Amino acid sequence: MEHFTRRKFLKTSAAATAALLTAPLVRADWLGLARADLPEYFQNEFGVTDDLCLQVLAKALAKGGDFADLYFEHTISNYVILEDGKVNRAYGDIALGVGIRTVKGDQVGYGYTQELTAESMLAAAATAATIANAAPSTPASHYLMPTHGSYYPLETLLTRVPLESKVPLVQAVNDKCFSLSPLIIKVNSVFHDQQKRIMIVTSDGVKVEDLQPRTFLTASVTAEKNGKRERAGWNFGGRRDFSYFTPAIVDEVAKIAVERVTVMFDAVKPPAGEMPVVLGPGVTGILLHEAIGHGMEADFNRKKTSTYSTMIGKKVAEPEVTIIDDATNSNLLGAINVDDEGTPGKRTVLVDKGILSSYMHDRISARFYSVEPTGNGRRESYQHYVQPRMRNTYMLPGPATPDEVIRSVKKGIYIQDVANGQVKIGEGDFAFYVSQGRMIEDGKLTAPIKDVNIMGNGPKMLSNVTMVANDLEMFKGGTGACGKGGQSVPVGFGLPTILVKSMTVGGVKA
Repeated sequence: MEHFTRRKFLKTSAAATAALLTAPLVRADWLGLARADLPEYFQNEFGVTDDLCLQVLAKALAKGGDFADLYFEHTISNYVILEDGKVNRAYGDIALGVGIRTVKGDQVGYGYTQELTAESMLAAAATAATIANAAPSTPASHYLMPTHGSYYPLETLLTRVPLESKVPLVQAVNDKCFSLSPLIIKVNSVFHDQQKRIMIVTSDGVKVEDLQPRTFLTASVTAEKNGKRERAGWNFGGRRDFSYFTPAIVDEVAKIAVERVTVMFDAVKPPAGEMPVVLGPGVTGILLHEAIGHGMEADFNRKKTSTYSTMIGKKVAEPEVTIIDDATNSNLLGAINVDDEGTPGKRTVLVDKGILSSYMHDRISARFYSVEPTGNGRRESYQHYVQPRMRNTYMLPGPATPDEVIRSVKKGIYIQDVANGQVKIGEGDFAFYVSQGRMIEDGKLTAPIKDVNIMGNGPKMLSNVTMVANDLEMFKGGTGACGKGGQSVPVGFGLPTILVKSMTVGGVKA
């Protein structure tokens, strides 16, 4: 077939996307845009052959280097947005390109191009090669495809779902929210779908392709009561097929969003000070991710900037605590069949019954520590270099029941959700705004709370976890993204109900 330059491809693709939005019954695959289910996708669609990859890798290693890799990406994203009762925006965007990396020790040379031509790729590879200054290295001449799982199969490619099937979702969210409470005065709803095709080719002979879907449906609502307004929202999604978004999911998104906003009219400000804090199951796992998980990413430990840099094999928590980072949770947002270096996704035990047992590694840190990569090498796009990043991070359930955890607290707070967090990765110091929660008084949940922050230190919080319940819940949203080093990647998290025996609550002083 004809091989497109990026400029010609994007011009043609933009026209196709516009046609899809205005005439949704037109199939997307007539331009090759949806043929990501075929093997050798980048060769068939863009002429990227094994011989061409070998030439580019040889150029990337022309001045030496430990290894090099190529990261090809073709991403198609679409949004349908409802505001003020009308679907008034629908748009899409396309990304296409390749990132080329040369690694020497812990130093990285990087170049990228939006043109999948030999000339452009060789020029980008020459840029990456400047990190080294030695005799040329020779890349492997044959490739092996690693065996990996399939954690997000699609019944239908997302690029083949017409606009006319998406609009009713956001309209139904709008209608359901208004039907649930007379206090609702405004609803915004968004449906997003993304189909990301990647191919990684390495100088040591690995070649692997993956198709990574991402979808979500959101409800953001505003309510008014006695002249006072509150806002809240919810979403469901992940790496899911379009068929996931049933009427039941629509109803649940709306129901949770409305419940979260209407309860705020009865919220009180809790007292300030040091007190026991119970974290509810599910979305509160963001605290585990932010305050603790980042400190277990291997680059921070290799550079000695993490509190955990000397703690492998040592106690960091009570025996009830086991923490996992996992790529294999089917359809969750942090699931990956392979990471962005071609390492198969796997389950990594970070803390085993209170003992720190592993960091999260990419290839660079794995070589430094003389261990196998854990499949945590991730990047935002072909324009970005690899970093060790989390996937789905969670704590395993413990022996207690949620009621037992709550009954153990005479006076404290119960946190259902947090937002607007700030974390110092090295020290682990954090502050989060509690967006949903309740008072705990005499072992019972009482009034909802608002306008409160929690503050603490991640490693200290982990050591202060004294009860773990048996109700592990994974967050099933699709909007979660983690920022690090100027890059954003989709992640998931989860938590059972846990008791932190002491944390600083910034409420109202007595």
